[in-house]
Amino acid sequence: MYKNCAFTGHRVLDSRFDINLLDRVILNLIKSGARNFYCGMAMGFDIEAAEIVLKYKKNYPVRLCACIPCEEQSKYYSSDDKRRYENILCAADEKIVFFPEYVEGCMQERDRFLVDNCDVLLCYLRKKKGGTFYTVNYAKKQDKKIIEL
Repeated sequence: MYKNCAFTGHRVLDSRFDINLLDRVILNLIKSGARNFYCGMAMGFDIEAAEIVLKYKKNYPVRLCACIPCEEQSKYYSSDDKRRYENILCAADEKIVFFPEYVEGCMQERDRFLVDNCDVLLCYLRKKKGGTFYTVNYAKKQDKKIIEL
């Protein structure tokens, strides 16, 4: 049983991304005992996963922790994306902000926190570079269970 789950995935989701599969995997994790979900709050995979967790909060005892690398994370998001981001922050059970403003390494610090606080990492990894690749490799080094969609 995995009590704590974290998400990592690409900001731009390609045509292979299946939102219904993500929904089913999250629901199966919840039904298997997952209670705490850690989200890095990046656009794309993170936001999709967070919205699914919030949907299930109505019927299951789950918590969402928004892990924000810096206060200005959503600075360059579109107005629709900012609205989604703010809605998630309002509904999250906990909000952790790592730095008041962007500094080099703040994303990696957030990513290590996600891994360090999870039993299982749910990821969508299609590129062998970038933040998701870094996070999945860190999780492997920490011997974390990884579910790759």
